[in-house]
Amino acid sequence: MKDVWKKYNEVSLIVRIVIGLIIGVILGLAVPQLTVITIFGNLFVGALKGIAPLLVFALVVSALLGAKGNIGSRFKTVICLYMVSTLLAAVTAVIASFAFPVTLKLTEAVQNQNPPEGVAEVLGNLLSNLVANPVSAIMNANYIGILFWAILSGIALKTVANKDTEIYMKQVADSVSQIVRWIISLAPFGIMGLVFDTVSTNGISVFAGYGKLLLVLVGCMLFIALVVDPLIAAIVLKKNPYPLVFRCFKESGVTAFFTRSSAANIPVNMQLCEKLGLDKDVYSVSIPLGATINMDGAAITITVMALAAAHTMGIAVDFPSALMLSLLATVAACGASGVAGGSLLLIPMACSLFGISNDIAMQVVGVGFIIGVIQDSFETAINSSGDVLFAAVAEFKEWQKNGKEVKF
Repeated sequence: MKDVWKKYNEVSLIVRIVIGLIIGVILGLAVPQLTVITIFGNLFVGALKGIAPLLVFALVVSALLGAKGNIGSRFKTVICLYMVSTLLAAVTAVIASFAFPVTLKLTEAVQNQNPPEGVAEVLGNLLSNLVANPVSAIMNANYIGILFWAILSGIALKTVANKDTEIYMKQVADSVSQIVRWIISLAPFGIMGLVFDTVSTNGISVFAGYGKLLLVLVGCMLFIALVVDPLIAAIVLKKNPYPLVFRCFKESGVTAFFTRSSAANIPVNMQLCEKLGLDKDVYSVSIPLGATINMDGAAITITVMALAAAHTMGIAVDFPSALMLSLLATVAACGASGVAGGSLLLIPMACSLFGISNDIAMQVVGVGFIIGVIQDSFETAINSSGDVLFAAVAEFKEWQKNGKEVKF
């Protein structure tokens, strides 16, 4: 078995994932009734979601215990990059919605869903998550709460701990990281199960009724990921960013696309940061933070769907109002992870800017759930790959200041 495992790991992970993807598609089309295959996908996503909170907490505490200072500027840079990218994503969605207006065939309203009534409620939920019970935060994968308590714990330990404590926490963090490596090495089987589930359940019928809406959503997301974000990176680094962009897509975006969970992709992103040679003291905080506030895809979804609702209702939206929507979507998207249902349940709040009733807005949310298998996959992929991209850009900028050569 050791020899088989060794030979298995000698093959590139991306090659193995592609093979798993192809097998999943073939089985989904040929034997859709063989639902037992979906277990592989459920186990893979469940394992990543289960280990991610422990990984974040252990790495943040360990990083703060061993931090040597001079990392504040990198945090400022990466947070600014996250926010600028999210705002530009919303503005891009506004421009695309004006250039290619979409009207919707409204569906039934979503039942038993309570969307937030305003930005104040979204931010209130975010702050409530910040001070949630630390054990509850870990159990419920509340990353704002995990970061808050991990930072406090790390700072507190730093004031009282000795060298042995620092070594112990590093060993705990390293052991959790090793578990993550084992889980990620089984990604091909997980991807196979996830692809099988998607293909056997949905086929391609999801494109039929909402093709234009999907084209606008996905088009905006790809434009941000392939044009806007690389442009930001190029301005900061004054260097061709595309080798780094494509590496982030290949090693982060692919798994995020199929898991459709930013939380599940945190371990994948941290492993990629390690491969890029980034400072663990920084990326152990910036990656889970990015999973919360770097929400380009969510901002696009909120903006496009709200403007589609306005077009459907025949409401004339002027450009200043649409730009106000961009700002609202940017702020709201940062709190999406703290709201049950994610970005889709923030659509009614955005619709309220144009006087659209909650009943109509919830029908738009229903459309969002129908196309979610595609929309959410792309949304998670660009959000997650962007987390690594900007964490790396902030780090490489610091390298350049110190005269260190930057290689992707």
